[in-house]
Amino acid sequence: MRLPRGTGAVLAMLLPGLALALWLVLGAGFLLMALDGAARSALLGALAPVAESHGMVLVLWWVLFSAGAGLLARRFYVAHAEAPARLADAARVLAGDPSAPHVPAAGPAGLKALAEVVNDLAAQRRTLQDDMARLVAEASRDVAFQRDQLAALMAELEQSVVVLNLEGRILLYNARARTLFRRLFRTAGTAEGVSADPIGLGRSIHTVIDRALMDHARETVERLMGRGEARPSARFVTTTPLGHLVRVLLAPVRAEAGGAVTGQQITGFVLLLDDITDEYEARARQDRTLIDLNESARASLAAMQAALDMLDYPDLDASDRERFQAVVRDEVMGLGTRLSLAADATGDMGSRWPLQDMLGADLAAAAARRIAADTGHNVATDQVDADIWLSVDSFALIGALAFLAARVAEAEGGADPAFALRLTPAGGRVHLDLAFADARAATGGGGWQSTPMGGTSQLCVRDVVERHGGELWLERARAGTGACFRFLLPAASEGHAEAQAPAESRPAYFDFDLFAASAGSHASDDRLLSDLAYTVFDTETTGLDPAGGDEILQIGATRIVNGRILASECFDQLVDPGRSIPEAGIAVHGIRPEMVRGKPRIGEVLPAFHAFAAETVLVGHNVAFDMRFLTLKEETSGVAFDQPVLDTLLLAGLAHPGEESHSMEAIAGRLGVTVSGRHTALGDALVTADIFLKLLPLLRARGIRTLGEARAAAATSYYAKLKY
Repeated sequence: MRLPRGTGAVLAMLLPGLALALWLVLGAGFLLMALDGAARSALLGALAPVAESHGMVLVLWWVLFSAGAGLLARRFYVAHAEAPARLADAARVLAGDPSAPHVPAAGPAGLKALAEVVNDLAAQRRTLQDDMARLVAEASRDVAFQRDQLAALMAELEQSVVVLNLEGRILLYNARARTLFRRLFRTAGTAEGVSADPIGLGRSIHTVIDRALMDHARETVERLMGRGEARPSARFVTTTPLGHLVRVLLAPVRAEAGGAVTGQQITGFVLLLDDITDEYEARARQDRTLIDLNESARASLAAMQAALDMLDYPDLDASDRERFQAVVRDEVMGLGTRLSLAADATGDMGSRWPLQDMLGADLAAAAARRIAADTGHNVATDQVDADIWLSVDSFALIGALAFLAARVAEAEGGADPAFALRLTPAGGRVHLDLAFADARAATGGGGWQSTPMGGTSQLCVRDVVERHGGELWLERARAGTGACFRFLLPAASEGHAEAQAPAESRPAYFDFDLFAASAGSHASDDRLLSDLAYTVFDTETTGLDPAGGDEILQIGATRIVNGRILASECFDQLVDPGRSIPEAGIAVHGIRPEMVRGKPRIGEVLPAFHAFAAETVLVGHNVAFDMRFLTLKEETSGVAFDQPVLDTLLLAGLAHPGEESHSMEAIAGRLGVTVSGRHTALGDALVTADIFLKLLPLLRARGIRTLGEARAAAATSYYAKLKY
């Protein structure tokens, strides 16, 4: 059991006096035991007057001796017990970080000499590391040049680009992607004034783009690769919380060996994103314009036909003839104007929804797998024309087929519906049939067209049909022993199966390894501390009593990914506390009432911070205080921070058990961390992040390697018992 701090020195002072008293007591006891009764009585009788008259002198002599011996013992303990422990702590810091402060030369001459030797060795190591860093820097100039080229290219691209690893975590993105996501994918419930980026390095793309859409696109790419396509890709359209439409192209990044791309080894994915909301709305306006023009043209034709019929009368007088001729002339001129408008409107027409060309056999195979997974019934696909190409939103269409199949299977009551998918040409369009055996199971099928399909979308089957500009009806077999849901869909335009360009070498900016780091699938507690992503945060508050009405004034945070602080991805938000700010607190954090007036309330800020910290470990200094504020606001904000939490106060106690102070300034001084922006939320978060990274090798040297080990060891600390 670890003793409270300073206990060792106190015991070192008390032990000499206690030892002397025990020695005297034991000596007197042994002497009395050796004497017979008469001698013992005589001795006690002789000593009694001396003890009465001079006992205080003996006690004072013992006290003086004990005090002197205690002081000597304390100095001996400090010199030969505490000083070596502090020297060991400082040496560990220096061993992990050659740029850390020198080991202090304190204590006896031997320890001072040892400290000088340690400092000399550290200086030599620092020189060697500097030389090695110089050689590495020289050898890495070409790589650095390529990375600079990539950064410049990414910055200048007109398109939003995001690079992912196989797990969907973001490895790279350009400024346009950051702007697009910040503008279109703002977290639900987040106020307009809250500064929060929906994406960031190491974060999952699935927090902003539906995982099912991404998985479907990946399956499409893998299917195309399996068929030998040189440049496989998949396109889909997703909607954002703000109602925008974003078109996404997903392409694989494949491993390279000896300058050649290996066919099947995928290391990640590239997303190209475009906001097509305005384009889609323009197309909708064009649709409405064409409908209006069509109706007015019909009226014009009817008017001309009526006028021409009247002109056929031979007895029509001259004035009426002139009037009907004027009607024809006016309608012809009006019709010409409308035709001109129609030409303008159709000049840039596209489909009602951005669709992707897809081989019909691939669509049928994917739909059959989905239906079998949802219903447990196999689907026959032997009546699919292998040469048909479709222009479809494959994700939505497969969802509609699966939805209809599930309803039929439910109506069958466990019997095998004998599902079959058929794909046949239909005069420039395509019939896609979902056939089943019992026509009675289709009763009510029209209602199923307008029922939401569920999942993350509120689409119904009718929406999917309209998205394709197609039709859907229920068709029963003439023999009365079967039925099918028939979709009338657009065929793909010509040129959909053009030969792909030869797969030449990839651009040079993919030559460096962006894809090596990938999170494991095992539980977080079993993962190495060096493999985790962290959100390091701090709060400034109106006071120190969260349960007594004090409120958060500011939240600041930064993220650590792959052992690197992402200073460009920070969260820094002032909060309106809805109460007064004590002057004593203003003197510490400098946040005055006018600075927070009109800022978002905590219920609006916490959802954005929760999204920023998603799928990471929270880190703070004396973090129990900050977490208490967050916990008390769970009901107000509607979010709960239930991820693992680490405290640098507790971790520093594990790394340096011999140190008396574990304040942020003291820890930073020992580790060589520069303290700046103190008592601002973001400034303290950045300092805490630096401290945390410096502590990791020290914890590793003490056998604390995983998250679970760190949490278990920190729970035994004295500071872990503090409550707020």
